[in-house]
Amino acid sequence: MTELLIQENQEKKQIALVENGKLIEYYEEDNKTNRREGNIYIGIVKDIIKGMQAAFVDIGTEKNSFIHLKDILPKIDETKETQDENIKISDIIKPNQKLLVQIKKDSNEKKGARVSTHINLPSKYIVLMPNTEIITVSQKIESEEEQKRLVKLVKENLEQGNGAIIRTSAQGKEKEIIEDIKNIQNKWNKIIETGINPNQNNPKLLYKSEDIIDKMLMDMTDKEISIKRGKDIFNTYDINKQIEKIQNRKIWLKCGGFITIDKTEALTAIDVNTGKYTGNKSLRQTILRVNQEATIEIAKQLRLRDIGGIIIIDYIDMKNQEDREIVEELLKEELKKDRTKTQVEGFTKLDLMEMTRKHICSHKEWDKRDRS
Repeated sequence: MTELLIQENQEKKQIALVENGKLIEYYEEDNKTNRREGNIYIGIVKDIIKGMQAAFVDIGTEKNSFIHLKDILPKIDETKETQDENIKISDIIKPNQKLLVQIKKDSNEKKGARVSTHINLPSKYIVLMPNTEIITVSQKIESEEEQKRLVKLVKENLEQGNGAIIRTSAQGKEKEIIEDIKNIQNKWNKIIETGINPNQNNPKLLYKSEDIIDKMLMDMTDKEISIKRGKDIFNTYDINKQIEKIQNRKIWLKCGGFITIDKTEALTAIDVNTGKYTGNKSLRQTILRVNQEATIEIAKQLRLRDIGGIIIIDYIDMKNQEDREIVEELLKEELKKDRTKTQVEGFTKLDLMEMTRKHICSHKEWDKRDRS
């Protein structure tokens, strides 16, 4: 049985996704924190940094936001931008120019927000991408026939000049998708109308993204999930101890091995160790078992902690290529349970597993958490 538990008080909002009593996803948002990721603004270009092919943009926040050339140039596809070494940012934008931007990464104590002109507006069944005609389908929809059907349906109902990412929830739907496209395009058109004002010379917020509760409810609408709210519902379901464990740096495995999770500004590093496990067969089998058990736990922790960005996994050294392939395939299989986009790049020359994951919601900063 899957349940979505929502607990809200004056201090914060908390959401827990629970399967058969086990916590599988957890998100929280401090009511005092002004989360801006996903917000859309009319910004004013301030300083051009030619050496970095970037610029600072005033969006009306405490710190100016940062935009790179690649976040201004049109995309070739969902993941690639136009590449031309001869293009200079100073040829594309000028100081005091208005720019329609969306926050992709929120500000912190050291840096302003990272923004982009590539707008994404999520809805139940699609993510609308204005000003591009790219249409892609969630990698979790495996049927080629269904992919083609969905692309055709979405293309027929999108306004010219708009693209979309078709979400996993769109699978098997038709009328619902058409209605969803209509609603999200109306929302976008209203945002544009709000922003069109030749006399407006100051930064302006045009659209505020959903909070974590609205975001999760939208994502869970079509799933067979029991949604329950309460001021003290986490105690009722006895999951507070599970939430506390999310803060632990070290996670013990059933076999006696353990993993450690360390997050930096650039990436998240996960280290696998044999710990107390010595095995009772060969060294190769001992290492493989720990790495396999660690892989299952890593996939679980990535989802539970909503870890995004670049992730490097330092497995116990496997001398046999077959064992590395077993572990890599297991990781890919376990990541299929994750709702968000993941990409396994494979083992590097240094035998480190490299992967990426797109986070779902913003957590509190990890460096503020207990590292016990």
